[in-house]
Amino acid sequence: MKNYIIIGNGVAGTTAAEKIRENDGDAKIAIFTDEPVPYYTRIRLPDFLAGAAGEKDLILRKESWYDERGIELHLGEAIEEIDPCKRKVRSAKGKRYGYDRLLLATGGHSFIPPIQGIEKEGVFTLRSIGDARGIREYASKVAEVLIIGGGLLGLEAGNGLRRSGLRVTVVEFFPRLLPRQMDVPGAELLKRQMEGMGFTFYLGAKSNQIMGDGKVEGLALEDGTCISCDMILISAGVRPNLELAQGLGLEIDKGVIVNDRMETNSASIYAAGDLVQHRDHFYGIWPAAERQGEVAGINMAGGEELYEGTVMSNRLKVVGIDLVSSGEIDVEGQFESLVKKDEEKYIYRKLIFKGGLIIGCILLGDVSGNKEILNAIEGKKDVAHLKGEILEEDFDFKRLGG
Repeated sequence: MKNYIIIGNGVAGTTAAEKIRENDGDAKIAIFTDEPVPYYTRIRLPDFLAGAAGEKDLILRKESWYDERGIELHLGEAIEEIDPCKRKVRSAKGKRYGYDRLLLATGGHSFIPPIQGIEKEGVFTLRSIGDARGIREYASKVAEVLIIGGGLLGLEAGNGLRRSGLRVTVVEFFPRLLPRQMDVPGAELLKRQMEGMGFTFYLGAKSNQIMGDGKVEGLALEDGTCISCDMILISAGVRPNLELAQGLGLEIDKGVIVNDRMETNSASIYAAGDLVQHRDHFYGIWPAAERQGEVAGINMAGGEELYEGTVMSNRLKVVGIDLVSSGEIDVEGQFESLVKKDEEKYIYRKLIFKGGLIIGCILLGDVSGNKEILNAIEGKKDVAHLKGEILEEDFDFKRLGG
């Protein structure tokens, strides 16, 4: 009987455990995490901030799910040390456990930029359910929140706090919102729509100093502008949790480098999720972590599965706004594109082509056909004969072969 240890209970670790069990019915599988609750969705943390979801609503796998599959779940028990020679780990409780195969699925943490005053009371990041608890409690006592970062997570968290009754200001270093998902015309339309919902934006702005005597009272920008607020939420990106990996002699660049089987350069150690770098790509998105966990779990149990990458695709989860962005968004206008725009209805649909292939899309306000379009992008399907019709209102997206 083989012993499998998984460090991390996010989507990568939990999916890997499920696949190990499917392929090795007799195995001993143990998941270790510093989290206080089983596998939950971070996607709904903004709903928790809004008061529209409780903690139980976030849980994707109840403890009974683990029991039914014979998976040991060690909540609140982080792994602090790994000995790859003896194939043993030591937990924060001082206990030691042996393994035959080990999966690093330690995820990432919120990046905190070097802003003066960052240590003040009322400054938060949102990555875990613990973070969300702290934010929700503090937000219940204030009126104005400032979000540093106009990316997906920042806008979604900001909207959750807006729904809870706070006034929300967003400060973004780039001159447009969602710089990785939107081009200039699309981002401008999104900005106008969100301003209509009550958001205030400062774009092309750099944070200089968090003001206040001990606790947050405002943010000073480098151009001298001062913005008053009662709390600050920093959403400036995610960095991989590399502490454990760095002591193992693993090959590391932006993340832990893995091959197509999700193997590291150390025998018996695999890695998956926001921790890893695959074929020079660092994804940091849910679908990639899920597929990587699946491949890792199958191969740890003796299978032959390959991970060949994930098309970057994101969806903005803000009530009242539909937005899907995938692949090449062609900000510089280097490729052929088709665009349909209705400013009154906040609709912006853009398909980007390379020859007869759709290589990217931005769908704002009207996401019809998004599944078929994404399938066409991932499948590299030649749709040259349909170019003139795809954005027509009566187009049947089944013709894309989705």
